Amino acid sequence: MIIQAKDNQNKKIVVFVDEDLRDLIPGYLENRLKDIAAIRAALAQRDFDAIRSIGHKMKGSGGGYGFDQITDIGRAIEDAAKIDHGEEISRQTEALKTFLNRVDVVYQT
Repeated sequence: MIIQAKDNQNKKIVVFVDEDLRDLIPGYLENRLKDIAAIRAALAQRDFDAIRSIGHKMKGSGGGYGFDQITDIGRAIEDAAKIDHGEEISRQTEALKTFLNRVDVVYQT
């Protein structure tokens, strides 16, 4: 699945997350920002194995924290890394950045 940034870059994306995860979410999202930097560095080195691993971890963790879009982006990054598709990795990394900039977490009980 290919996830692309929406045309309206300023519109918030509301994600409802279980209140029990409140203490974990800020760190989780901060780590995804670190993933962006790591993917870009690995892409510059053409280290597709490292990129595949990062995408795989995002694919596995996103839904567990309530962020299905991170799961989808992670899957797309992993799949692109398997075939050394740097352009698609760059697109998906930008989609992740856009998502993280727009996400508005609402905690619910």
